[in-house]
Amino acid sequence: MMGDKVAIITAGGSGMGAAAARRLAADGFNIAVLSSSGKGEALAEELGGIGVTGSNQSAEDLERLVTRTMERWGRIDALVNSAGHGPRKGLLELTDEDWHKGIEVYFLNVVRAVRLVTPVMVGQKGGTIINISTAWAFEPSPMFPTSAVARAGLASFTKLFADQYAADNVRMNNVLPGWIDSLPATEERRQGVPMARYGKSEEIAATVAFLASDGAGYITGQNIRVDGGLMRSV
Repeated sequence: MMGDKVAIITAGGSGMGAAAARRLAADGFNIAVLSSSGKGEALAEELGGIGVTGSNQSAEDLERLVTRTMERWGRIDALVNSAGHGPRKGLLELTDEDWHKGIEVYFLNVVRAVRLVTPVMVGQKGGTIINISTAWAFEPSPMFPTSAVARAGLASFTKLFADQYAADNVRMNNVLPGWIDSLPATEERRQGVPMARYGKSEEIAATVAFLASDGAGYITGQNIRVDGGLMRSV
């Protein structure tokens, strides 16, 4: 049975975004999903929510989602920003266009959505924003150069946002997944994880759900690793 709370999930048609949508729905949230494929609309229909086919790189598509959400429920309690995949090449093989694309996919996707929902959350005196980032935001891997660089910027943005909006009871945190089962599995990667396994999308979703809960009401501006012990530096 749905409650009064409302969650928006971007890039939520599959993978960790879809798992987060399912978990939040199970926790009683009304769900609105943005996806570039029809999967988001199908998932939203299954969950009794709103689905919009569009891109989180489009301010117009995001505004359409937020508008429909407000028209139906009149509030937004949680925003979960997931993302697709940016360019992957050798570091100096990346063109200016590749870097710009990485910033669009991994950083501006969050900024655009946050601009839209923050006034709503401030007006209702509460809300939480959860960004699905990467375990490699602070210890970058050459496998994911545009992701690591853009999401290091996202970590700074998150701290700046938390400083500015904590007094309004609007929180922002990042979840940093390691190797998750929504990615192709390799034995080499699995052996590099102290827990000796890939994480599950449902485990990321559970972390998202905790951060969206009242129990996380005193947590903001944080980067929370969910990576089986892969990264252990401060």
